Amino acid sequence: MVDLFLDRVLVKNNWDQDELNTEREIVGILENRIVMLFFASADCARCQEFLPVINDFFKRLKDPYYIENPALLALVYISLDQSEEQQEGFLKELHKKSLFLAHEDPYRKELQAKFNVSHVPTVVVLRPDGSVLSPNSVEDISRLGSDCFRNWQEAAELVERSFMLNEEFDDLNLRSATDPVRRLKYKTEDDKRRKKWWKLWEKGKEAREEEEKQDGGWDSKGEEGGRGLWGRR
Repeated sequence: MVDLFLDRVLVKNNWDQDELNTEREIVGILENRIVMLFFASADCARCQEFLPVINDFFKRLKDPYYIENPALLALVYISLDQSEEQQEGFLKELHKKSLFLAHEDPYRKELQAKFNVSHVPTVVVLRPDGSVLSPNSVEDISRLGSDCFRNWQEAAELVERSFMLNEEFDDLNLRSATDPVRRLKYKTEDDKRRKKWWKLWEKGKEAREEEEKQDGGWDSKGEEGGRGLWGRR
């Protein structure tokens, strides 16, 4: 995720509009976070309607008044405004803990093309590794509110633990993302123990058979090696 904005200048949407233009600053504010890229413009009626919705969403996840531990979440406004004045007007209404790219930065258009944004508003949700979690979460945010962040968080965790499931896991009710890993681990350990036990049993069986051969085996009269069963010394 951080790589997306390295060598770029992000601006804080505070009163001073502080610039983040060093790798350390960019990493400090974006690393290990789910990032929302908010594509919008001031002259879009739907964007104006969605603005208070995303403000409330972000506030409930970042404001200590609503939540004790602010979510690992970042909001970056990618302006598609026709003028800097339009962008400034929109930013005045946007949450003050959000970030944005300057209007003169051509990277805005590059991001629009990169994520195939054809209409606004669009909220592209990115995992901490920079991969796309959702190409547009406007409807989810409007319908579920801050609850949809839990879904994002869970999905982001699943990426770190993803692997191809064996067919025998297809019908399992997995209790967590790591449950198949644990099952696979324990299954492997059980197989190792089972194989070890089988080898020991086979080894013991071979030893017993060898011992019987050395004693001469059993004859048709129930005598072993010419000696009666009870005549062993």
